[in-house]
Amino acid sequence: MNMIRSSIILLLLLTLVTGIAYPLMVTGLANMFFPWQATGSLIKQDDTVIGSALIGQNYQGGGYFYGRPSATAEMPYNTLASGGSNLAISNPLLSQTLTQRSEALRKQNPEGGQAIPVDLLTASASGLDPNISVAAALYQAPRIAKHRQIPLEEVKSLVTAHTQKALFNFLGEPVVNVLELNIALNEYQQQANSLTH
Repeated sequence: MNMIRSSIILLLLLTLVTGIAYPLMVTGLANMFFPWQATGSLIKQDDTVIGSALIGQNYQGGGYFYGRPSATAEMPYNTLASGGSNLAISNPLLSQTLTQRSEALRKQNPEGGQAIPVDLLTASASGLDPNISVAAALYQAPRIAKHRQIPLEEVKSLVTAHTQKALFNFLGEPVVNVLELNIALNEYQQQANSLTH
């Protein structure tokens, strides 16, 4: 009987410490020192949440930068079904999918060149990657400049301004957050339109 009572007390104590006190402490410290990250790195526009800097979105239309393809179930960028396609290199379906994506990109981006950056063809492991390489952004720049009727150099400047470099060069490549870049693109277009009217 003594052993059962000790086990129950230990269970309650560990539940209190590891299930309640520790999560509350970590959440409190995160909110104190990293408030933006602790709440999901949400990006707001006019007090409305339009997305997270950590989760990709499915952009449609020629006037927006596209992120990496998403292989999540039921729909692209489905946060409830995060995951990759898990297709092996030997799988014919992977080859077929890559061919279809490259043909679609070449059709949409005739001025982009023949070498398509790999991150525009392959899905990430999570299917929710919010970033693309600088090369992938620059590949899409001619399509966006043509669609929005703005100078190509201005689109390239926006890409450069929104390029995030790794903390140290050996820790990763520079990337561009697609949501933030598309927001900047919309803001640039609005400012350009207001100056012409």
